[in-house]
Amino acid sequence: MTDRPATAYKVLTAEQMAALEAGGSFAGAPVDLADGYIHLSTAAQLTVTVDKHFAGQSDLHVAAIDLAALGSAVRWEESRGGQLFPHLYAALPLVAVIAYGPLERGQDGSVRLPVAA
Repeated sequence: MTDRPATAYKVLTAEQMAALEAGGSFAGAPVDLADGYIHLSTAAQLTVTVDKHFAGQSDLHVAAIDLAALGSAVRWEESRGGQLFPHLYAALPLVAVIAYGPLERGQDGSVRLPVAA
């Protein structure tokens, strides 16, 4: 489908981000490993994902991911409220990460998207 975004986002702890940088790939957080895929969010879904699944946590990072680089390993599947979410059925390679940085919020409380340097 052409109306799907080309970029998705993954929220990582500082430890997970460091492991991705050092190892060149990320197999997934405990919830990802339990579910059998890496949970990703679109830009429109990101703030709600952070508020729902990472409330009260600090030292988080957001990675922007080029979905085209992941090919058929990405599946769009129905999740929260019937929305389609991108799920990655493979390890996340660092080469598919186009930008990342500490999780920051705008004045309206929304999560700011990382910008490539």
